[in-house]
Amino acid sequence: MKNTNICPKCGSRDIVRVPDNQMRYSSGNNIYTSTVTLAKKVPVIRYVCCGCGYVENWVESERGLKEIKKRFG
Repeated sequence: MKNTNICPKCGSRDIVRVPDNQMRYSSGNNIYTSTVTLAKKVPVIRYVCCGCGYVENWVESERGLKEIKKRFG
C-alpha cells in the first residue's frame, strides 16, 4: 500500500498514512533497539485501508533499518 496506494486485499485507493507521534511517551508501534527503557526508538509507520481495515507496517528510515539490523540481525 505504501508504494502503490492501493489496498492488496480489497483494491481500495482510500489509504491513510498514520505517522509516529513523537510527543507521546510510548506511542504506537515502535521497535526498541536498546535495553534502556525508551532509548533508541525506531518508529513503525502504519498504512491503513479505510475500505476494509487492512494495515501494513513500515520502517521508513534508512537509519531505523540499520539500527534494527545491528540489534536483531
